[in-house]
Parts: sequence; structure tokens; C-alpha cells
Amino acid sequence: MTLLFCSASDSAEDWRREIARHLPGVEMRVWPETGDVADIEVAVVWKPPAGMLATLPNLRLIVSLGAGVEPILQDPTLPDVPLVRMVADGLTVDMAGYVAFQVLYWHRLMDGYAALQAEARWEQRDHRPASEVTVGFLGLGELGAASARTLRTLEYRLMGWSRSPKSIEGVESFSGPDGLAAMLPQCDFLVCLLPLTDETRGIMDASLFAALPKGAVVVNAARGGHLVERDLLDALESGHLRGASLDVFATEPLPADHPLWRHPKVRVTPHVAGITHPSRCAVQVADAVKALHDGRPLPNLVDRSRGY
Repeated sequence: MTLLFCSASDSAEDWRREIARHLPGVEMRVWPETGDVADIEVAVVWKPPAGMLATLPNLRLIVSLGAGVEPILQDPTLPDVPLVRMVADGLTVDMAGYVAFQVLYWHRLMDGYAALQAEARWEQRDHRPASEVTVGFLGLGELGAASARTLRTLEYRLMGWSRSPKSIEGVESFSGPDGLAAMLPQCDFLVCLLPLTDETRGIMDASLFAALPKGAVVVNAARGGHLVERDLLDALESGHLRGASLDVFATEPLPADHPLWRHPKVRVTPHVAGITHPSRCAVQVADAVKALHDGRPLPNLVDRSRGY
């Protein structure tokens, strides 16, 4: 079996080493050095060039190197073959750590302490106990649930909104438009970990921000398409929102002249909240390839009608 690897942001050699360890005998080629495309049965990709997958006539499986698959699904020439997404322990732990870090940064007033340090001022400030702070999640899938469980160990009050009701210990669950309207006014922090679909695109807009209490903080570690950036800037400038931590953007890399880079109430990170580490995630690629070979159900198969 021949596998084609295509990612501009991942180390092909690191993946080659780990895939060889889990799938001995499988040949891995790295795009654009495809060789005879008729040999290729599996494509392991992150943001592949539009039309590239359609050039593989014997493709049987696409494996996304990320949890989000909308860059693949947006390709109008995408072949009608199974697509699986990455749901791996390493990525999930990374995401939970990122979310906890950002919540703690704002809750424990680290933005203020950074300003005090710059002035060499020794000044203690009081913060609310975690048990009096509500963190709401948009999305309670694998990443949202893991992030909520991490924050639960720190005694935050937790809520979550999803397409259908969820049952997660210590998390109050909401669903549907009425559920979202009920949850938002209670959230001191709002963390977006939704899949990006037609229904969720632009969900973080002026009306959502207005529904949050004054002084709330938003964290977006899902997809840039969830956020209406101009509406966020307006909510920050008006003082309604206290701050925002953003890992994903409508345009990536974020243009150097974008106002989010320099906004004093915004923390920018370059799409690093959940990293797909080859040493921990190659096993999931191997599991999908083995399931395909054995004719077994594919793990983490994407429902194209839902977009995840």
C-alpha cells in the first residue's frame, strides 16, 4: 500500500518515521513528489491544495491531520471516499491545556500583572474564587468535554451548549436556540470549540457578544470562521467584553497589519492550541489504514452531511 502525505505545516520526516513504526511495509510519499498517482490508496493531509485529491484515481481513504475537516470538505472536486478526522489523546490534552491556560490568564488577572511588572509596581489585586466563575463552552465534543473536565478539577462552574443535549459530570448542558439564549447571560468566559458548519459559521457575532454579561472574556480555539472579527473588535472597544484569546482566524497566517495583533485586550496565538504530534497521533493513522485493509468500520469517520 502507498500513502501520500501532504501538509505545509507538519514535518514530513517526523511523520515518515512514526508511520513506518506503526505501518511497516507501507510506502509514504510526500506531495508534490507523488510518483505514479495510480499507486496511492491513502492520503494523509492538512489543508491540501484544492483539486489535489481528485488527481488520485485509486484513492480509498483520506485522513485529516486535524480535528477540523472543513478545508477538505470545501474542495468542490473532493473524491467520494471515506474521510476520517484526528481525535487523538495528544491533540485533546493539548487543547484542554490551552483552554485552561487562557481561562486562568484572564481569571487570575495576569494581563493586569503584566502591566504592573512593566511599571515595576508591587500591587496585589483580588480575583474571584473559581467556584464563583462560570465558563461556558460552545461545543461539547471530544475537545470541549476534555477541556471542561480539566477546568472542573479547578472548581469552575461549567456549562456547555451543543447540537443535542450532553451528559457530562459537572457540566450543565444546553442545546438549541433557547438553550443558547439561556446559557450566554451566565458566562464569565465563553470558549468556542464547535465544528465549523453552515449552522455555526459566524456564530460569535454582535448579538452573541451582547448576550454575554459585561466584562466577559471569549476564547476561540475552534475555527476562524466562527468569529465575526469586526464585531469582536467593536465589543472590546465599547468595553462590553474584557478580553479575547484567539488561536484561529478567518485568514491564516493573520495578516501583519490586522488590528488584532496590536489590540491590548487580545491574545493572539498562531493556531497552536491543539497540535497533532506524530509520536502520539500516528497510531490513529495506522488504525484507520488497518481498518480499511480489514474491511472494519473506520474510526472517527466524518459525516459529510454534518461537516464533522
